[in-house]
Amino acid sequence: MYKQLLPTLILVFQLSAASAAGDPIAGKAAFAKCASCHQVGPSARGGFGPQLNGIIGRPAASTKDYKYSQAMQSSGIVWSEQKLRAFLKAPGDVVPGTKMRFFGIGSDTQIDNLLAYLRTSSAVSNGAPASSPR
Repeated sequence: MYKQLLPTLILVFQLSAASAAGDPIAGKAAFAKCASCHQVGPSARGGFGPQLNGIIGRPAASTKDYKYSQAMQSSGIVWSEQKLRAFLKAPGDVVPGTKMRFFGIGSDTQIDNLLAYLRTSSAVSNGAPASSPR
């Protein structure tokens, strides 16, 4: 029985690792579409949308330099990669009433790449917590 289970577990692990990896260089290129509203990096600030430094692990509506919608403020979300993936696919389904005017990304590969790029900004804080203990 264990001999049959092991190959399945290895396959699941490989698929999960490949999915979680993404390409940060391709993600940076894809982020160009996001950059009209969002910023990342040491000088990132809120504008039409919040800055996204350290977004993974951060509570929603937690940066001080952006006025969030009431829907986002009361969402109770902590931005895990799984939650970001769902939000990037369909923002209004995850947070009904969000101010984000974006229809979503249909490509899982593009989302993987964006998440890989956003992971590179997790060490930059400029006032935004990289993660929040709960």
